[in-house]
Amino acid sequence: MYKSLSFFLSVLLHSNVLIAQDTLRVTLEQADSLFLSNNLPLLAASMRIEEQKAKLIQSRIYPNPVFTADFNAYDPENQRAFHAGTSGQKAMQLEQLILLGGKRKAAIQLASTDVALAEIEFQGLLHQLKFRLHSDLFSTGQLQALLQRYNEQLTLLEALLTSYENQVEKGNLPLKDVVRLKGAYLKLNNDRAELLKEYFQTQSALQTMLHTTSIVVFQYTERDIEKYIQVMSLEELKEIALQNRPELLLMETNTSLAENYLHYQKSMAIPDITLFTSYDQRGGAFNNQINAGLSIALPLWNRNQGNIKAAGFYVEEARYNLKAAQLEALNELQNAFFLYNQTVSEYKKAKSLYNEDVETTLKGITDNFLKRNISIIEFIDFFEAYNEMSTELTRIKIQLVISGEQLNHLSGKELY
Repeated sequence: MYKSLSFFLSVLLHSNVLIAQDTLRVTLEQADSLFLSNNLPLLAASMRIEEQKAKLIQSRIYPNPVFTADFNAYDPENQRAFHAGTSGQKAMQLEQLILLGGKRKAAIQLASTDVALAEIEFQGLLHQLKFRLHSDLFSTGQLQALLQRYNEQLTLLEALLTSYENQVEKGNLPLKDVVRLKGAYLKLNNDRAELLKEYFQTQSALQTMLHTTSIVVFQYTERDIEKYIQVMSLEELKEIALQNRPELLLMETNTSLAENYLHYQKSMAIPDITLFTSYDQRGGAFNNQINAGLSIALPLWNRNQGNIKAAGFYVEEARYNLKAAQLEALNELQNAFFLYNQTVSEYKKAKSLYNEDVETTLKGITDNFLKRNISIIEFIDFFEAYNEMSTELTRIKIQLVISGEQLNHLSGKELY
C-alpha cells in the first residue's frame, strides 16, 4: 500500500516538473495586457462596436435618386423596332425622395444610441471578465503556494514512514506508529488531490481568458493582496455604482433608445415628398416636353397611430426596468459590501494568529519528534492543526481578493 502511495506521489511531483517546463509567468499588469489583446469574447464584442459605427455611417446617407428611362419597343405605324431616334419616342425621369418630419435626424439618433449600447456592453463584459481574471489569478497563486507546502510535508512524511518502517522491522518501534503516520499521509494526500483538482479547474479558466495553453504562474506579493483593504463608505460605493456600473448605464441608454424610437415613430407619421423631373420626346402634349412635379402620400387613414402608441409604452417599460435594475444593483452592492467587511476582519484576525512563530513551532515539533522527545500523537495533532490553519489562511486570502474584486465589478470602477 505504501509503495503505491509513494509511486502516486512521485508521479504528482514529476508532473510539477513537467508543468514548470511550459509555464507563463505573469504579474497582474502583464496578465491584464495579455487579456486585453488576446481574449476572444472581448475581441468579438469590440467588433460589435465597429458594426454599430458602420450602421451610424449608413444612417447619415441620403436616399439615392431614381432614374427611369422609357424607350419605344415597336412602332406599328412605321413598322420599326426600337424606334427611339429623332423621329421616334423616348422618355426619361429623375426622382429624389425628400425625407420630412426629422426622419433622418431620428434615424441618426437611433444609430448613435446603438453605438453607445455596444460600447457599454463592451465595458460590462470587460468588467465581468476582469473580475474573473483577477479572482482566478490570486486563487491559482494561493493554491500553488499551498500545494507546494503540501508537497514538502508529504516528502517529510514519506521520509518518516521509511525510517519508521525500518525501526518496526528491527523491533524498536510499535507497528501502530507506522499506521498513524500512514493515516496522516493518506489524509494529507487526499486533501492535496482535492486541491490539485481545484487548481487545474482555475488554470483552465485562466488559460481560456489569456488564450494560452501554458500553465499560468501568477507572480505577486503580500502587498498585492493587502491592497484590497481600503476604508470606503457604503453610500460612496452606491454613488459610484449609479454613475459607473455598466448594467445601469445600459438600462439608462435603453431608456434613451426608447425615447428616440418614440420620436422616430412620430416622424414616420409625416409623409415624405418625392420630387421629380422628366423629359418626353413625343408622348406628351408637346414634342420634347420637359416636366417637373412632386408626389406625397395623403395621411388620411394611416398616421402611424399604432406604432406611436406602442413606442410610448416601450418608453414606460424602459423606465420601470431602469428603476428595478437600480434597486437590484444597490441591494447587491450592499450585501457584497457587508461580506467584504467581514472578510477584511477575518483576514486581519488570521494574520495576527498566523505568523512566523507558527513556522518556527512546526520546525521545532518536527525536530523534537525526530529526536523522539514528543510522541507521535502530539506530532500528528500539531501537524494536522498546522495544515488546517494553512488551508484556512489560504481560503481567507482568496476570499479577500474575490470580495474586493466583487466590489470593483458591482460598482463599475477599479476601486482596488
